[in-house]
Order: sequence, then C-alpha cells, then structure tokens
Amino acid sequence: MTAEWSLREADLPALATAPTLPGVLPGSGFADPASADVVQTHLDNVMPALDSLRSQSGLLAAWGVELAQRLLRGQRLLAAGNGGSAAEAQHLTAELVGRFDGERVPFSAISLHAESSAVTAIANDYGYDDVFARQVRAHGRSGDVLMLLSTSGKSPNLLRAAGAAAKLNITTWALTGVGPNPLTEACDEAVMIDALSANAQEGHLIALHAMCRAFDLEVGRRSAVDAGLQKRGGRA
Repeated sequence: MTAEWSLREADLPALATAPTLPGVLPGSGFADPASADVVQTHLDNVMPALDSLRSQSGLLAAWGVELAQRLLRGQRLLAAGNGGSAAEAQHLTAELVGRFDGERVPFSAISLHAESSAVTAIANDYGYDDVFARQVRAHGRSGDVLMLLSTSGKSPNLLRAAGAAAKLNITTWALTGVGPNPLTEACDEAVMIDALSANAQEGHLIALHAMCRAFDLEVGRRSAVDAGLQKRGGRA
C-alpha cells in the first residue's frame, strides 16, 4: 500500500470532522467522476462472470438435480469457504434447511465454518489448515456431497477437506474463480468463473441460486411421482 493511501487509527478523528467533498453529499444523486467510473467498471465486470456461468449452466442444473436426489435419499450437504466464500456457503445451506422459493421439506446441510466452537478448537489444537478436513471426517458419510467455495482455488484448508472427503466416498464440488486451479483439480467436478475475484464471488451467489432452482424442480418432480404412486397403491 502506498504512503498516500495509508490510514492510521490516529487519523480517524480528523477524518470524522473533515468537510464533505462536493458531489458526494448524502442523497445528492451523483458522485464525483472518479467514483462513478470505478462503480461503472465494477458493474461492467459482472457480465464476464455471468457469461462464464451461462456456459456452465448444464453442470449447475446437473448439480441441482443430483443434490436433490441424494438429499431425498437421506444424504447431506457439507459446505465450506473462507471469508466471503464462507458467507456464500452459508447462504446455500440456509436455502436447503429453510427454503428457496416455495414450501417444501427441510434438508440436511451444514456450513462447516459456522461451527465456531469447533473451528476455533480445531484451529487451536491442529492448525487452521485442518478446520474443515476434521469436520468432514466427523460429519461426512459415503454418498454425501461436499461443496467447497473459493475465488482463488488455493486455500489449504479447502484442499485438505477435499482430500478427506475423497477417502470417505464423499462427492466433492468446487465453485471457484478462474481455473483450473488446485481446488478444481482436487474435486470431482467444478464450476470455474472466469472473472475478476470480486465479480467471481458475486457470480457464486447467482450460481447457487440457479442450482437451487434445479434442486427445487427435482424435489417437486419426485414428490409428485411419490404422491402418484401412493394414490395408485391406495386404489389397489
């Protein structure tokens, strides 16, 4: 970081009392040209992420269908990520345990990073690189799915989690930024978003929601089939 952009805590009181710059008044409806340019550039860079996802829509649909079939059979989803990717992973598990669009039964989905006592205990006793792998060994069963999210695809704790899952016959899916990368190579399947890191992470949420749509569609189909079989069975 260059000296002119460095900020110390001692500088904060002075900044709090500094006059507001022209053009960035709250509610003014416009910003200075430089700020407007960086915002526009960021928004423009969302498009490559979306285009990258479109090219992999078939795989996202397949993941949604496969996940629905497995969870309906009693398997579970484990998910993990670091930082913003942790938030995305937890967003997915919330959609499954709660609901996405329509009413349906809840499904078992665990965000490994959200187990704060386990994470801190494992990190303290074994090191941060093992915080997810040890939980995979604890919670994972054959036939489960482990979803790992990372924009870089290089996080050691996710790579170790993928390795632990492979030994337990747990299917591993990676959602990353530009690839191939170490995590995509370590997992069974991967969706790689060819975009800048921040935009790739935004693309991850779109990918998860798209997968949830396929998931809910498959759950609805299976429920309709089961209802039809039960009805015919009752008539018999």
